[in-house]
Amino acid sequence: MPSVDPTTWRTSSYSGGDGNNGDCVEVALAGSAVAIRDSKDRDSGRLRLSAAAWHAFLTGLYPSAVTTRA
Repeated sequence: MPSVDPTTWRTSSYSGGDGNNGDCVEVALAGSAVAIRDSKDRDSGRLRLSAAAWHAFLTGLYPSAVTTRA
């Protein structure tokens, strides 16, 4: 499975400045998968989802906000 370049990790703009001390998840592309990790403990492990599984996850959270990329 492809590794993740450390510079590609991203956090939501909604995760900062609201008193949560940076406690959020980070995501990065890893080939055709999406990698997810905890920003509080970046070395504790990562979850990798296929693009289809990531889309299903986001659709479950925000059904009206997720669109399919062409």
